[in-house]
Amino acid sequence: MLAAGGAGSLLLPDDSKVMNAPDFPPEYAQSAASTAKVLVTIRSVGDDLNWTFLSPSLFFADCGRTWKFLLGLDHAVFDEGGYSSISIEDYAIAMVDELEHPRHGRTRFTVGY
Repeated sequence: MLAAGGAGSLLLPDDSKVMNAPDFPPEYAQSAASTAKVLVTIRSVGDDLNWTFLSPSLFFADCGRTWKFLLGLDHAVFDEGGYSSISIEDYAIAMVDELEHPRHGRTRFTVGY
């Protein structure tokens, strides 16, 4: 099972959750909390379910397909300038690649530049 989640439950460099940051948009708080609960639930299932949870970067970029994204696990991926983004196209490529060539069984992963 591959679940697409949000970025709110990703960890920042100080190990706090993105959704707990002071500048996290309040209009996304309920959705972030819900998807974070989904991740907790999936992780608690144990070995009976082979799952993968894909979180996007903090922002979606309008840069098209680059094929040059980085993979991360529970921590958000940031560029040299401290910005966390991924295009919809590269996010989709990462998702399809995971479906075709699974590498993150029973793991959450993220993608970004």
